[in-house]
Amino acid sequence: MEMKFLKKVMPAAAVAALLSTGVQAQDLTIATSVPSLGFPFFVHMQKELAAGAEALGGISLISTDGENKTPKQTADVEAAIIQGVDGIVISPIDAVAMAPALQQAVDAGVPVVTIDRAVQGVPGILAHVGADNVKGGEAQANLIVELFPDGANIVNLQGQPGASPAIDRNKGVHNVLDGMADKYKFVAEQTANFAREEGASVTEAILAGLDSPPDVIVAANDDMALGALQVTSEQGLDIPIIGFDALPEALGSVRDGGLAATIEQFPGGQSRGAMDALVKYLRDGTKPEAVILLTPIAITKDNINDAERLGELN
Repeated sequence: MEMKFLKKVMPAAAVAALLSTGVQAQDLTIATSVPSLGFPFFVHMQKELAAGAEALGGISLISTDGENKTPKQTADVEAAIIQGVDGIVISPIDAVAMAPALQQAVDAGVPVVTIDRAVQGVPGILAHVGADNVKGGEAQANLIVELFPDGANIVNLQGQPGASPAIDRNKGVHNVLDGMADKYKFVAEQTANFAREEGASVTEAILAGLDSPPDVIVAANDDMALGALQVTSEQGLDIPIIGFDALPEALGSVRDGGLAATIEQFPGGQSRGAMDALVKYLRDGTKPEAVILLTPIAITKDNINDAERLGELN
């Protein structure tokens, strides 16, 4: 019996169990989905997913772009199920809104690994591979304490509402600073939806509404941080800005004295880890840990050599 026939009539988990008994591993078709290729972070993540699949061999990818629209990403997942993919690696746009589509995949016997962004209310998810975004937010806050030991007025640019990284990074920042509220005050907190243009416009509006400039700006990703930097530079303000994601452009800005810091969350490590976990499960039945988290670190001029994408700088 050919393995392609087995794939059509047996759930993926059953095929994995059969393969673990010594049957030669079959070629696999895996669907990948990122929230939006309009964000450089997800362009890099998709490239790393493809590189991980190529390194493992025998894998055909169906790569999709959610275009930052839950209905589009939902439709992509449903199409993947109909096409009979062996597994799905996905970074859900919304932790709650994507749950029905991923539950549909799980119910159809398609193993799902979430990456970077988790999903809520789907107990059958095979694994989540990501960064510990709460610790990443705590790293941002700890750096603020280090830079301003006597206290600071803070502007907090938050990420896309409903996205698990936005929720967790904000939680991490507050975990550290809320306990010292007498010294560290949030003078403004507003979402800029992870977008550079909104980061700039929101920062401009916040600065216009304050009696005096803040001591520091913390942003839930580098795009918003770079947007804020554009505004502060135009206004001649020297305000330390801390981003998140360690994009090459942000690393260059840190190196050249623009951004004060960014948070490295190792997206390449996440991507390869997620692909490896799914493929091992499909080929030999090895079930991964339910949650696999990498610990983010703050990148400043002093430790810029620790950044994953430093080699991409000009």
